[in-house]
Amino acid sequence: MRLSVAGKAITKSWLRVAHSISAKLVILLVGLMAIVFGFLGYLNIRLQRQQLEQSTLASAEDISDVIKNSASYYMLRNQRDGLYHTILDIAHEPGIVRIRIFNKEGLISFSSDTAEIDTFVDKRAEACYRCHSQTAPLARLNRPGRFRTYRLASGQRVLGIINPIENSPECSNASCHVHPASMKVLGVLDTDLSLADADASIAAGTRRMLFYTLLAIAIISLLSAAFVWRVVNRPLKTLTDGTERLAAGRLGYQLDVRSQDEIADLARSFNTMSSQLKDAREEITEWGRTLEQRVDEKTNQLNRAHEQMLRVVKMASIGKLAAIVAHEINNPLAGILTYAKLLKKQFARENDKKYDEAIASLDLIESESRRCGEITKNLLTFSRAASMNHEPADLNGVVDRCSRLVRHQLDLQNIRLQLDLVRDLPPVWCDPAQIEQVILALVVNAVAAMPKGGTLSLHSRQCDTKPQVEIVVQDNGTGIPPEMLSQMFEPFFTTKERGHGLGLGLAISRMIVERHQGRIDVKSEPGRGTVFTVTLPIEGAPATAAVAKHAGGSHGRSET
Repeated sequence: MRLSVAGKAITKSWLRVAHSISAKLVILLVGLMAIVFGFLGYLNIRLQRQQLEQSTLASAEDISDVIKNSASYYMLRNQRDGLYHTILDIAHEPGIVRIRIFNKEGLISFSSDTAEIDTFVDKRAEACYRCHSQTAPLARLNRPGRFRTYRLASGQRVLGIINPIENSPECSNASCHVHPASMKVLGVLDTDLSLADADASIAAGTRRMLFYTLLAIAIISLLSAAFVWRVVNRPLKTLTDGTERLAAGRLGYQLDVRSQDEIADLARSFNTMSSQLKDAREEITEWGRTLEQRVDEKTNQLNRAHEQMLRVVKMASIGKLAAIVAHEINNPLAGILTYAKLLKKQFARENDKKYDEAIASLDLIESESRRCGEITKNLLTFSRAASMNHEPADLNGVVDRCSRLVRHQLDLQNIRLQLDLVRDLPPVWCDPAQIEQVILALVVNAVAAMPKGGTLSLHSRQCDTKPQVEIVVQDNGTGIPPEMLSQMFEPFFTTKERGHGLGLGLAISRMIVERHQGRIDVKSEPGRGTVFTVTLPIEGAPATAAVAKHAGGSHGRSET
């Protein structure tokens, strides 16, 4: 299985290489060089063969003339033995296959092959057809027609030279044998030379030329392949790798450009495109992040506005209901309290012990009626609209006044007070009385959360990132369960025992703080205490204008 996977990988790699531009260029260059060098080698071999053949023909012609001249000397003197020995001596020289002389009728008078003496030559054979191919024999044969090439039975190539023996004046005037002057050709000297050495030289030259041609093709092919690999394949491979990395998400990847050719221009364009894509992605990412932040901010603002609207509607409805209930209950309660006092005075005048129980009942009716009266008074206060008197205020002074108001109660309940007020706190544009009411309500709640004593901490500080001031009220009391934290600022919600509060203090406090364009936050852990943080804008902050605009027309609730 592993071998199969490896084989597929190797096949895939080879296919990729075979289909690459570099491979195609190398194949094209090698093919063109093979054709060009092959053609040049063929021409060179052919030219060399022609030159060698011409040299061989010239040498053969020289040998034939030498033989002819030697034979002419003996023939003019009619010395047949000398002619015969001369022909035999020359015929035994290397490269000579056969020498013969025959007359115009084709009778072989002399030959190195004694078997064919006094025999006739076939005029249609290779030695005679050049002259006898026409009706009348030629008196003179051009040089190309004097040569012929044929093969022996052994396969050896032989070059035949036909050298006509012309009738010279010395021959026609000689006393030994007279040939008429009208006879132009007396006979023919036929010399056959072996071409074995010439063929061997031509074959060796052909092999050398073929070897050098193939060697040149191989060397130039290797140099061309190295050049293509260096100049074309490596830059293209680098560009391909960069494209794959860019496609994989590595935007901004840069190629190393070292040349000045077209591929380098393409690499520079790639680098520019990669940088632009990276910048575009960063810009889109930044826009997306900014848009997401803005959407979250607007969503939070809408949620806060919606919650505030619900609270305003709820508080307005509760305020109207509280006003109606307080108005309707106040008068009957006043009558009950009055009649209870009258009955108590009448029983007291009788000074009779049997009325003691009735007097005690009347005291209970009077106290509960007074408590109901206080409740109705608080409801009226909660429903009453109160204007805000804004002025630059020192929050440290407001906190200090609140601490003095509860100091006696703190001492009685064994609660230690810690004040950490930052000096040179910027003034806050607010209604000092209402802010004092908020802080006092938070302090009272903190004291109620520490029935067995503890530590109450009041801190003031300025925010580092925003133009705001914070007031922190912290206790180490019983704390608030997590499930109740979301209901802490709801009207009439309280964790105190029955008869110790209406649950309006925190609701009124949040309304006052929000009317000052601030916020109030709470953090608590059961058994470790509670931390209330009131945040208000400082004087001159952007929210101050909105506060000042609504200072005279806003409605709020106060706590008693």
